[in-house]
Amino acid sequence: MRISLFTGSGAELAPGLVSAIHKSVVTDAIFCSLQGLSGDEQTETRHHGGIERALHYYPAEHYAWWQTWQQAMALPEPGTPWQPAAFGENLSGLGLTETAACIGDVYRLGEALIQISQPRSPCFKLNLRFGYAQAQVSQVMQLSGRCGWLLRVLEEGVIAPDAELILVDSPYPALSVKRCADILFNQVRNEDDLLLLTETPALSPGWRQHAAHWLEHGTVADWSRRLMGPAAFRPVV
Repeated sequence: MRISLFTGSGAELAPGLVSAIHKSVVTDAIFCSLQGLSGDEQTETRHHGGIERALHYYPAEHYAWWQTWQQAMALPEPGTPWQPAAFGENLSGLGLTETAACIGDVYRLGEALIQISQPRSPCFKLNLRFGYAQAQVSQVMQLSGRCGWLLRVLEEGVIAPDAELILVDSPYPALSVKRCADILFNQVRNEDDLLLLTETPALSPGWRQHAAHWLEHGTVADWSRRLMGPAAFRPVV
């Protein structure tokens, strides 16, 4: 399965808001460290980047779905075309989606060895990216499960453009990325499912903590700020 690579640096997404969601295709071999692809910038390190979120994969299959959604909603053309890199991903390809990819899956990509650490948690910047503040792309992504996923780097190395992604190990085949995201985002509180997340060591500490908090306190997390953003970036209703 061949993969395209993308990197980017910070740029203004909206007045007063800088983001590195803008990515460009990588045309030369690039080094992948424990922090991700060389030259790929993160402007908000509290929620992006780091060891557990070094890389972001988004399935190329989803772009046709997003275009269909846009047309069905009678929305104008998006501010960014429905094509790879539009969602700020570093990796994209055809043949692997959230229903088949599992937490803990290990892949060889060029010289690098990478592992799925968690689903992507979509945020309000997607609404600004595509120009659909009223339509709330972030919420649609979360509810539909078309979130993509994040990866950690187990072994550093050089990756060539159009490198082949090769599955090496799948230690938790019962915990797909889709199922993992649904447990926290799209279903009622289920103790067995939440325990599964807390007891899966390959799942990122942040996601295990969210599951543990829901187990302990019995209250679902408040996703409103992440999905809708500060008041200044929310649509006027």
